[in-house]
Amino acid sequence: MEVITMSTALMPTYKRLPVAFRRGDGAWLEDTEGRWYLDALSGIAVCGLGHAHPDVAAAIADQAQTLVHTSNLYEVPHQSRLGERLCALSGLEQVFFANSGAEANEAAIKLARLYGYHRGIEAPEIIVAENAFHGRTLGALTATGNQRAQTGFGPLPEGFVRVPYSDVDAIRAAATERTVAVFVEPIQGEGGIVVPDDDYLPALRHLCDQHGWLLMLDEVQSGVGRTGHWFAHQHADIRPDVVTLAKALANGVPIGACMAGGPAGGVLGPGSHGTTFGGNPLSSRAALAVIDAIERDGLLARAATVGERMLGRLRQALSGVRGVHEIRGRGLMIGIELDGACGQLVGQALEAGILINVTAGRVIRLLPPLTFTDEQADQLVDTLTPLIEKTAEAIADEPAELA
Repeated sequence: MEVITMSTALMPTYKRLPVAFRRGDGAWLEDTEGRWYLDALSGIAVCGLGHAHPDVAAAIADQAQTLVHTSNLYEVPHQSRLGERLCALSGLEQVFFANSGAEANEAAIKLARLYGYHRGIEAPEIIVAENAFHGRTLGALTATGNQRAQTGFGPLPEGFVRVPYSDVDAIRAAATERTVAVFVEPIQGEGGIVVPDDDYLPALRHLCDQHGWLLMLDEVQSGVGRTGHWFAHQHADIRPDVVTLAKALANGVPIGACMAGGPAGGVLGPGSHGTTFGGNPLSSRAALAVIDAIERDGLLARAATVGERMLGRLRQALSGVRGVHEIRGRGLMIGIELDGACGQLVGQALEAGILINVTAGRVIRLLPPLTFTDEQADQLVDTLTPLIEKTAEAIADEPAELA
């Protein structure tokens, strides 16, 4: 086997697996030795259409030969069309385009603070959730509920109040006269595929309406069809004031979006925010191709159907297995929580020819592409469940203090 080593020219900010890929085809990736892997991670929910999707590839190639970048000093027609499409899909009114989920979330945070400033609040506060993940820039990092990720980067910005997730009473107790927004994920991704109570988002909408707060939802991981709707909050039949997107929006071409409507519309004006690259012709054209493919190929329904199939088969296969705590998810956003740490499963799955991830220490995270077939879903479950069963049973047999 070829030895994969990390270049010393790169800052060692990642603990990489010993594999490198040279090409992809749908849900499959080929490594540099010619071995194929079934990708159940999609580049961490990015390649929702799978790898090398022909329509996206054609759009990128054509745009790269036409015009890649001009800057936001000028009109960008593809960006305008993309904004109109996203507003139509979301029911919101305006979009700011950035380059990543963290940048989209920074825009949302700035929008909330400016909203408070316009209301005469000098030190506005945003309520965020425990175990949340919103990114690694300083504002987004502070909103993130992960002390390990924050360690060493203080002093962090003020103005964030943290409460337990899926707990509306905790928000009521934590709110003050300086509260201007509630900022949460409709499903926590990095936090372990945590699906809130069904009444959580409607209750947040009602509470924000009562107090004049903005309801801001981070859909960076859960958006663009992953849960069977364009946006995960649509399962709750509510409309937030701010929604952030990135990851799957352009199937791997960097782009982020901060969408706003209602009281959040018009808060950001000329000079209040900006970006050099955000929403350039290349990324906008790729995102338009993604939206077209999802609509044309019925991939929202596909995500819901194959997700239900996988959840059902996983629950059946792992029913009664000691050490398996819970199997949960929505659409193709699935988590299998064990009773103890299970990071070793990532390497074991790699050896077995499948790509997965473990998040929150003990949650196996599955984020396959929306194009996943029934056969691929069954192959994933059939390959993965024996590995999970063995690890879970070993966890169950460990002394309580080690589990």
